[in-house]
Amino acid sequence: MSAPVLTTLLVANRGEIACRVMRTAKALGLTTVAVHSATDRDARHSREADIRVDLGGSKAADSYLQIDKLLAAAKASGAQAIHPGYGFLSENAGFARAIENAGLIFLGPPASAIDAMGSKSAAKALMETAGVPLVPGYHGQAQDLETFRIAAERIGYPVLLKATAGGGGKGMKVVEDTSQLAEALASAQREALSSFGDSRMLVEKYLLKPRHVEIQVFADQHGNCLYLNERDCSIQRRHQKVVEEAPAPGLSAELRKAMGEAAVRAAQAIGYVGAGTVEFLLDSRGEFFFMEMNTRLQVEHPVTEAITGLDLVAWQIRVAQGEPLPMTQAQVPLIGHAIEVRLYAEDPSNDFLPATGHLALYRESTPGPGRRVDSGVEEGDVVSPYYDPMLGKLIAWGEDREQARLRLLSMLDEFAIGGLKTNISFLRRIVAHPAFAAAELDTGFIPRYQEQLLPAPQALSDEFWHVAAQAFAQSRRPSVRGDDPSSPWANGNGLRAGLPAETTLHLSCEGQDRAITLAPANAHTAELKGEQLQVEHQGLRRQLRAIRQDRQLYLQWAGELRCISEYDPIAAVEASHSHQGGLTAPMNGSIVRVLVEIGQTVEAGAPLVVLEAMKMEHSIRAPQDGVIKALYCQEGEMVTEGSALVELE
Repeated sequence: MSAPVLTTLLVANRGEIACRVMRTAKALGLTTVAVHSATDRDARHSREADIRVDLGGSKAADSYLQIDKLLAAAKASGAQAIHPGYGFLSENAGFARAIENAGLIFLGPPASAIDAMGSKSAAKALMETAGVPLVPGYHGQAQDLETFRIAAERIGYPVLLKATAGGGGKGMKVVEDTSQLAEALASAQREALSSFGDSRMLVEKYLLKPRHVEIQVFADQHGNCLYLNERDCSIQRRHQKVVEEAPAPGLSAELRKAMGEAAVRAAQAIGYVGAGTVEFLLDSRGEFFFMEMNTRLQVEHPVTEAITGLDLVAWQIRVAQGEPLPMTQAQVPLIGHAIEVRLYAEDPSNDFLPATGHLALYRESTPGPGRRVDSGVEEGDVVSPYYDPMLGKLIAWGEDREQARLRLLSMLDEFAIGGLKTNISFLRRIVAHPAFAAAELDTGFIPRYQEQLLPAPQALSDEFWHVAAQAFAQSRRPSVRGDDPSSPWANGNGLRAGLPAETTLHLSCEGQDRAITLAPANAHTAELKGEQLQVEHQGLRRQLRAIRQDRQLYLQWAGELRCISEYDPIAAVEASHSHQGGLTAPMNGSIVRVLVEIGQTVEAGAPLVVLEAMKMEHSIRAPQDGVIKALYCQEGEMVTEGSALVELE
């Protein structure tokens, strides 16, 4: 059956991947259609589309997961094809089947292939039949606690609970012993149901020090299938990829060929069409075990594009219209090396809790050869609590791995984000770490070097406060038209008409406060020119980045962009006495479980409330032994960051 002529493409997703798909679609002359929730009405992907359709609702379950609404949007906009992106419905066979039944093109594999590989349990059973080695585990239909307890004891702790329909680290929990199993299983099932509409789980042996190596496969409708080399995705946190690179460091040509051919056989066994990824665990002996197949475009596909020079979204569009693959396996390029990091709105210093709020400052690194940024936000946008907190991805290519690594470090240094917490400094520490530079990679990398990657907060130095005060004071000066040197404002001696010779600034940065007195004698040691602060001390001059935005000043110091603001010392004292003894929400989110009652005695560390934000669950635990004096929340309620949840006496 011939596919309909494609002129208009609807992207059934949001954020970075929606913007990236539309970029290629426009380059191919297609009209682009964005769908959005009520929350995302003014989001970047909505602004960039030629046509946009409002799905209503705020949560994904009320918008991006509504198949009927998406099909109606395609009909209303005249779209002949739908690209699912990743996440949401991208691996939902019912969605693919509904699109096909509506006479539209689905830019993904056939529904039968998603059925075969979409369930991790079914996929493992299929691979077992095909003779592909598997990690020991239980992939059965029974989902009761006792079944999982028996399976875990047979496999041996530690074990990994994993949502059968999941991905992206959601619905995954490591269980160290049997006492943790019940709570972990219940939490993983809720996360899986919330994210994928399916609470079924599997359990498998949690391997120590494995590498996560995956093969990018691509198949057309004419029986052709090839692999586009591999990616190493071993640097992970809570089973969610943080850094990805291609090709995998240290992988021999023979092993690459063996894994690639195994991945192609797996894809051909299920009649696969389009882009897919077969994921393996690779041990130190060079043995690989099938883990899962993702029947969609991966988040990390740009590193494959960087080392092959190919546009995988363009391939998806052409293959879906019946075109054959444009090359053979022998013609697949492998040029240089590429590394990607995922930029998230989250607070690494507070257990990586997702961050929400207004992007008061957002500056991407300078474009250039070997530099790519795929993002879904712009300055002024709002990061909501309803969706995944990824802001974008930074991708660097080099002729070799070290050139790519150094280029990526430069890109991270140039990025500037303010208004909410991000993981950008954490990413920089990973990429700069000697073990990463030496390509000593496995899935335990982050826990192993946690103290270096997540250092304890340090008191800011006297020099920092002095320079910050100088920069803050100068940033408040009236601008000088044409930089007229005869203007009294062009004199950097710190004197201001109508102001005292000495000025005291009350500044706050990263939870630390300081009163700094500036005098004319020291005011000229720092000079602000545009967004560059020139600091001179004992004959040594250096340049620091300093950006004034609204009432904050962002100053680059000791490898991080520090946000500095003025505060009222009297108001600060009053606020410190406003609330004592309560547990507050660490972020905006929804209360999914209240586990205690008023009057109940609890021990330190006991879970009190479960908060859901960004599709992940976070337990609010008792900081010490006590009695529940009051509850200020209930299940199903939306709460804002800082609002009181429980009072513990």
